[in-house]
Amino acid sequence: MSSKETVKILLVKRCMTITKLAEKLSEATNKKYSRANLSDKISRSAIRFDEMEQIAKILGYEIEFKDIL
Repeated sequence: MSSKETVKILLVKRCMTITKLAEKLSEATNKKYSRANLSDKISRSAIRFDEMEQIAKILGYEIEFKDIL
């Protein structure tokens, strides 16, 4: 599953818009995120891991690596 699909699913589960997510991400990181900027980054899979971690946190999730061996 792509980052775009993952974020869209999580936004729907939390009844949140990409605009609201951009606002909250801006507040959390002290960087300016617009709806268009964030949407473009997610669509192009150009989002950094630290940004994805922050998005997960805002949406009430955490990213976890599991050993598959």
